[in-house]
Amino acid sequence: MSITILEGNVAGQRLRTQRSERSRSAKLAGMQSAPEPAFSYVDLFAGIGGFHAMLEHAGGRCVYVSEIDRAARETYTKNWVDPLPEPDRPEINTDITLATPEFGEVTVPAHEVLAAGFPCQPFSKSGMQRGMDEARGTLFWNIARILETRRPAVVLLENVRNIAGPRHRHEWDVIIRTLRENGYRVSDKPTVFSPHLLPPEMGGTPQVRDRVFILGTYIGPERVAEELAAGIEIEPLVLREPVDGWSPDRWDTEWVLDDDATIDRLDAYTLTDEEKAWVNAWDDLVKRHRTATGQKLPGFPLWADHWVPEADLNEKLLDLLPSWKRDFLVKNARFYDAHRTLIDEWFEDHPEFEGFPATRRKLEWQAQDLGSLWDTLMQFRPSGIRAKPPTYLPALVAITQTSIYGPRRRRLTPHEAARLQGLPLDFTFHTQPDKASYKQVGNGVAVGAAWHVFRTHVEANKEDLPDTLVRAVLGAPASPPSSLRATAAARG
Repeated sequence: MSITILEGNVAGQRLRTQRSERSRSAKLAGMQSAPEPAFSYVDLFAGIGGFHAMLEHAGGRCVYVSEIDRAARETYTKNWVDPLPEPDRPEINTDITLATPEFGEVTVPAHEVLAAGFPCQPFSKSGMQRGMDEARGTLFWNIARILETRRPAVVLLENVRNIAGPRHRHEWDVIIRTLRENGYRVSDKPTVFSPHLLPPEMGGTPQVRDRVFILGTYIGPERVAEELAAGIEIEPLVLREPVDGWSPDRWDTEWVLDDDATIDRLDAYTLTDEEKAWVNAWDDLVKRHRTATGQKLPGFPLWADHWVPEADLNEKLLDLLPSWKRDFLVKNARFYDAHRTLIDEWFEDHPEFEGFPATRRKLEWQAQDLGSLWDTLMQFRPSGIRAKPPTYLPALVAITQTSIYGPRRRRLTPHEAARLQGLPLDFTFHTQPDKASYKQVGNGVAVGAAWHVFRTHVEANKEDLPDTLVRAVLGAPASPPSSLRATAAARG
């Protein structure tokens, strides 16, 4: 494979310059509004602007933003609102419930696209209530109120994978029924997609982040009822599989990393001496095992505190344990029996190991045939040190389990985490604490994945959508402004 590498700082400066020029041009024109946009949209539960990034890319103009979290709202405003000339700035709402009262006017303005990464709340299972009534008291009900009043052409919702799982089947049914009652053609099967399944030139990023997308086109309640009565089934348009022949194993973590020399406070992300000692001790075991056996470590979790001969295991105590834990203990005992001399010598050579925290005396080797722990992508988890190949990364989460890139002996920075979500190179968290930045990124929307499912939906539903919206979306470049230093401009 041939990869074209674009220097991140150069690309970022180009984007910053373009935004600055747009803003300066607007000021020189007497702060006049930009030409009429191809479509307008509202961004609900907006976070830090994942939906904004891809809908702006499509030529839309945001007319309304709602985000209750103050810190996330400030990040959104600084990146997406402040650079705009004043006439083009969206209205900013801090609590969507105040704009969608049960009795009273919905104050959200008219728009063609509604995008929302809405929270999932439990719905009542009592009685035989219909969708809109049953959703009352949840934040999805507030979305439904807007749809009922404004009837945007497209609705795009995003949620965690479990929203379509068996534990939330009732909530899922209420959501789909409510959308249909409001006139939206929507599949009752979830669209599940992850950005690592997209090639970089289509907006993909090396992050395994399965999310459920719900997409609907407004065709009116009568037509929805007719299609349902006719037995027309709406299938998901995007499947959870690689796109355009892409192989996710071709990802490389380096593509999203900044040059260390350009990172302020690099020491804040570099592993501490204590953390390096944890890795070095386990790395010695990885290498000894490979030298002695010619094989990689086993894939089950290695629990050093339970390395005892299998004959010493207490069968009665084992029977009291959950089957998964019993299985791991037996496997660890057999691992010790098979490599007793190697392990005992390793323990002798690393007396410091005994003082490691309990969670650092466990290793989950999922790094295939790599020869060193320092060659892997690691996470320090409550379940132990997890090691994977440095290709695509685990999902960013709102809690702190920031991935560690072994070759550089440091964690990903918030700016690099934002790249994993597909946000532009010039995206900034300004001076807010890293903890808040990681949380905001972990709660965000993956730009490339959202763009792919949205564009696919628009193309398939173009006969029932406004021409200006269709032309804008299908005429936009295949990839939103990339946050990657690498693109597959010349794949082979």
